[in-house]
Amino acid sequence: MPLKATIHDQLIKKLLIGLVILALFWGSGQLIDVQWDDLVNNRSQALLFLSGFFNPEWSYLPELIQPMIQTILMSIAGTCVGVLFAIPAAFLGTHIVTRNSFITGLFRGFFSLVRTIPNLLLAAIFVAIVGIGELTGVLTIAVFTFGMVSQLIFAAIETVDEGPIEADESIGATRFQIAQNAIWPQVKEAIFAYALYAFEVNIRASAVLGYVGAGGIGVLLNSALSFFQFGRVSLIILMILLMVFITNAISQYIRKEVI
Repeated sequence: MPLKATIHDQLIKKLLIGLVILALFWGSGQLIDVQWDDLVNNRSQALLFLSGFFNPEWSYLPELIQPMIQTILMSIAGTCVGVLFAIPAAFLGTHIVTRNSFITGLFRGFFSLVRTIPNLLLAAIFVAIVGIGELTGVLTIAVFTFGMVSQLIFAAIETVDEGPIEADESIGATRFQIAQNAIWPQVKEAIFAYALYAFEVNIRASAVLGYVGAGGIGVLLNSALSFFQFGRVSLIILMILLMVFITNAISQYIRKEVI
């Protein structure tokens, strides 16, 4: 096929794809009644926000220290609780461990149910149950971590070498002994990596949970936005970014040097 014809065909295809995307974008805007002129009419509000956003209120920094510490502690506690519950549940959710399709299906269905609930909805549910505060944040992060990490762990278990398992079965080992001696050594490093990954995700998520009363620095972010204190909003976002950067750096070090 001539090169010119090939390029011409690809150009038409790309143009058609672009037109379809533009049509979907325009159609979606029409269906939800988007007022595009608001972008122009509210430019004064945008300028007000940007003027405050690019001038952080540094005098507010001392008041952020305690909420930042609370946010980190919430993430650590929630991650630890979630991972501790996820490990045995993930083992029970794999047929290679239980040799029981009913138990495996039951646990996998539960994992799927937990993962379908968004973080903010979980936080709102726990606020209704236990009230506003850091405990709500810990419980929300724990449930979210459980759903995420259990899925990763049982996927890792399903790919292990079955040689040690068959060897243990041949000498009459119990299912618990097989899980402990034949499977755990093969997946423990992956589990530690998943726990670190969950912690990184939870640091980011915990900053938002304060919007529904789950404690941490998110409460101050919500308050600053509500009162149009954009200088404080800027400073809080900078502190969140710094916290995430430090967390990622520590996680990378642990992955390379410890695990």
